[in-house]
Amino acid sequence: MDSRKVIGSGQHGFMKGKSCLSSMISFHDEMTGLVDERRAVNLVCLDFIKVFYTVYYNLLTDKLMK
Repeated sequence: MDSRKVIGSGQHGFMKGKSCLSSMISFHDEMTGLVDERRAVNLVCLDFIKVFYTVYYNLLTDKLMK
């Protein structure tokens, strides 16, 4: 995957040498750079964790099997 450049350099999850922390640092650097340049910054944060508490796993696995 690395040699064929299938995954972009911005991908941090499950990549060697990258983590949630490196993702947050990269994001912070980008946003503060934009603010320093006095550029507009819009941010939307979505929290999907509760979605997984309401999933009917039997229904999900049935659909995945199909």
